[in-house]
Amino acid sequence: MEKQRRVIALGFFDGVHMGHGALLRTVAERAKALDALPCAFTFDHSPAAAVTGRAVPLLTSVEDRTRLMKELYGIREVIVAPFDRMRQMDWQDFVVQYLQQELGAVHVVAGHDFHFGYRGEGDPRRLEEKCAGSGMGCDIIPKVEVDGVTVSSTYIRTLVGAGKMERARWFLGHPHVLSGPVVHGHELGRTIGTPTANLLVPEGVLSPGFGVYATRVHLPDGVHLAVTNVGVRPTVNADRTAVTVEPWILDYSGDLYGQDVRVEFYTQLRPERKFSGVQALRDAILENARQTRDYFKKTLR
Repeated sequence: MEKQRRVIALGFFDGVHMGHGALLRTVAERAKALDALPCAFTFDHSPAAAVTGRAVPLLTSVEDRTRLMKELYGIREVIVAPFDRMRQMDWQDFVVQYLQQELGAVHVVAGHDFHFGYRGEGDPRRLEEKCAGSGMGCDIIPKVEVDGVTVSSTYIRTLVGAGKMERARWFLGHPHVLSGPVVHGHELGRTIGTPTANLLVPEGVLSPGFGVYATRVHLPDGVHLAVTNVGVRPTVNADRTAVTVEPWILDYSGDLYGQDVRVEFYTQLRPERKFSGVQALRDAILENARQTRDYFKKTLR
């Protein structure tokens, strides 16, 4: 059987931002011209964290990264490789034995700052030269700037951590997302007449800045507007332990426990704060619901 021909984008792709998009669009174009499968190569965990030994909270889980690349850029296959194995591989073996022989790559696309292989000895220049000598095509994509700022996952993390979702969306090219299964919470939504879906921030993923956001929530039956609180819920959670993402879903009724949902963050409505009681919290949520409806009427029309 003939091996599948692949065109592969190389990188970590945390957040799948506008800079990554330049690589992924090129992959889709090359794959169409070469009658090959458009693919992306990523790692199972953060190279920066592995190399430095410091925790680097990520914008997206592997699952969200994969979905974004497929939905937004037409990538058909995402190869998730173990970073610990890749970092021990000679850079030349990575190109010829792994990409070309094992994966069937006929063309690769990488960013201007992509390093790979043992001690990061592989770089864009070496990648181009090795591909040329091995009969593979290669594109190196220059940095992408928005508003005079280089698009990078590091910069976008600072925006998300500060709750600046509109600017983050500008650099990402899509809303910041968090996904996960719904877990049991305080069931506060039952007392205010609006269902809530409690998500825990996935391990290793950055928590957005504490606050209340206008969001859209993807449920099995479609997309709904929601007022989403990120934080420790100080009004109803006395011990203030785990950080939760809690969408109050507008115009929806149903039991979501155990289902996977995806939250898209658009703008922060207010910081998280402690109210005098549940009634004051309910009043604030109803006002936030009005703000959310108004925001999306203007944004999505």
